[in-house]
Amino acid sequence: MNESVLHIKSLSKYYRGLQALDNLSLKVEKGTVFGLLGPNGSGKTTTLGILLGVLRQSAGSYSWFGNGDAAENRLRIGALLETPNFYPYLTAIQNLEIVAKIKKIDNPIDRIESVLKVVNLYNRRNSNFKTYSLGMKQRLAIAGALLNDPEVLVLDEPTNGLDPQGIAEIRELIISISREGKTIIIASHILDEIEKVCTHVAILKFGDLIRQGTIEEIIGGDNFVIIAANNMALTKTVIDENDQIEVSKSTDTEITIKVPKEMTTEMINQYFFDKGVVLSKLKSHSESLETQFLEIIK
Repeated sequence: MNESVLHIKSLSKYYRGLQALDNLSLKVEKGTVFGLLGPNGSGKTTTLGILLGVLRQSAGSYSWFGNGDAAENRLRIGALLETPNFYPYLTAIQNLEIVAKIKKIDNPIDRIESVLKVVNLYNRRNSNFKTYSLGMKQRLAIAGALLNDPEVLVLDEPTNGLDPQGIAEIRELIISISREGKTIIIASHILDEIEKVCTHVAILKFGDLIRQGTIEEIIGGDNFVIIAANNMALTKTVIDENDQIEVSKSTDTEITIKVPKEMTTEMINQYFFDKGVVLSKLKSHSESLETQFLEIIK
């Protein structure tokens, strides 16, 4: 059985009668990259705030490392919950020295240089923070979160506001950090990026847990197949006659259908042929996490 670094039980949060989180229960296993996904207002940031002791839950409990919500757990966690907030006229090293003092890290210079290399900012270590791009600022903030060599890294919307290059840099950084064996928890709504870095996902909507599992489980439950035929009207009628086939997307020239995983393309072709439809196109199609996410939260 895999070791859990975080166990959440029936966690709820109310704000003046408004339920921001409703009876959330989940586990995060050691060494995973766990994505907490949902649209704005789904409860992602509220959940992280509770787990990091910034907010108090209304009901339920959580346990880090099998040690409950004890204050000393924070020494084993690195977190980035807000926009990076460093002194603009200080260098990367000077800003991280301040962070090190706050975290009570003795003789921090070796560790500072190490994390700057991890986030690929060592060559800009003596540049003032104000000269950094948004992506560089975010990477410096992650360096700050890594200073105490935490077992778990918690990131809230780490690619928010970044350009494509900045997003790619953060993505590669997360993958690199995860390879060191650290557990990473990411709250985000940028689903394409989460699909590329996460091993596990929990999807929230209006404070409710809608679905959780591995990336493969979330996006691999059904097969998607693109079909076309000369008689599209008859094709749609044949689809409607089968409860196992569902239209995912339809245009005048082709239809994307969702079918059970065990239904092969050969079986699909035979089914339509037996119903008098000769398919001119039959192509398996992989749906992205984003497509599945939008389907799940309808």
